[in-house]
Amino acid sequence: MRPSSPPAVTRRAGRLAAAVRRWSARAWGYVRAAPGTYLWLAVLFVTTVLVRRMSPEFEAEFLRQRSTNIHQLSTDPVRVLISSAFWIDGGSWPSYAVLYTVFHAQAERWLGTPRWLTVAAAAHVLATFASEGVLLWAIRQGLAPQSAVDTLDVGVSYALAGVVAVLTYRIAAPWRYGYVAAVLVFYGIPVVTGRTFTDLGHFASVLIGLACFPLTRHRGPAWNPVDTFERAREHVRRRRAG
Repeated sequence: MRPSSPPAVTRRAGRLAAAVRRWSARAWGYVRAAPGTYLWLAVLFVTTVLVRRMSPEFEAEFLRQRSTNIHQLSTDPVRVLISSAFWIDGGSWPSYAVLYTVFHAQAERWLGTPRWLTVAAAAHVLATFASEGVLLWAIRQGLAPQSAVDTLDVGVSYALAGVVAVLTYRIAAPWRYGYVAAVLVFYGIPVVTGRTFTDLGHFASVLIGLACFPLTRHRGPAWNPVDTFERAREHVRRRRAG
């Protein structure tokens, strides 16, 4: 077999470089269209690095001071509701990077930053009060220990669940019915099997996200998976023909 000639190698290298530039431009365009998502994700990266440098004892106390537990909500609710949204407890940043790209970025690109932020904030705040309210009721009924008022509760999962739910309206019927059914099952089963206040908070976030339907009006046509598949198939056909 004869080795590739220098011009052939140069052409392949040029095509590869062009493909890299093309995909880089697309990725940067995707990020620029969802500035709130990726700014939030950047802050989470910094705070995650900081947490990794803490001792386990200091980390627990540090996060508890920024936790939306009953004690902190009763003394300084605004501070903890804001600060708790910038720390990850027990999760890995790369997994959140994927989830933010798949869900938050899609919602922000579709709804626009103000409406996306409204959905995320509503889910974060309202689900927090709903879940902690149920926990307070359980404590008063003797169903949960008194120490639960200081439980650790930080993270971004309530906001994420709300955004996952509101994306139901981004999908065209009948596909949206399968999507919302999967979301309800995914977040509903832990409420039945786990029955923790966090499970309840996640399910409440889903209901809040679904209740944000008015914010989705006049945001363009719904996405139809069939149309996307047909366009992809046509693109492949043209490339093979060319």
